[in-house]
Amino acid sequence: MSEDGTDSGRRRFLLGSTSVVGVAGVVAAAVPFVGSWSPSAKARAAGAAVRVDISTIEEGGILGPIPAWRGRPIFVVRRSAEALAALPTLDNSMQDPQSLQPEQPEYATNPHRSREPEILVLVGLCPHLFCSPTPRLELRAEPFDEQWKGGFFCPCHGSRFDLAGRVYQGSPASRNMQVPPHYYESESVLVIGEDGVNA
Repeated sequence: MSEDGTDSGRRRFLLGSTSVVGVAGVVAAAVPFVGSWSPSAKARAAGAAVRVDISTIEEGGILGPIPAWRGRPIFVVRRSAEALAALPTLDNSMQDPQSLQPEQPEYATNPHRSREPEILVLVGLCPHLFCSPTPRLELRAEPFDEQWKGGFFCPCHGSRFDLAGRVYQGSPASRNMQVPPHYYESESVLVIGEDGVNA
């Protein structure tokens, strides 16, 4: 009887131990599998919104290119009143003067292509072959355009963009520069990569 009782106890102990080890093994195998459903930290960071202090940008100045959003360079420009006044005078020279192509969020489909007229936020890549255009922000004649009123010039293939990121007619690029999602967290903090809950 005692041997049968001992065997029965050992049997229960072995079954219980095996079950615990088996469950632990299943959990250990499942955790990495379930974890693989979530994006990696690198992937989350690549699409994460970024906050930029714009308080130091002077009128007519630029912050960027900064590798801010999804690994793309970002230009943040504080346009002068003179630069803003020049934009409508360039409409006849632009391929898409009214920004009808979806290269910007709906709230940036306006003459200045931004939430706040003086602040321009652009992905700093030419839509032609994704070179990085050179900012030429002063409203003065340039070798490539005697009537230049500020903007961006891509030296790789000659595409020209105004200070709203609109592409000039005759440029190799066929689209305006992209305006990323953005909103203002405060007067001095710009959030790039999100539209903002109440924006």
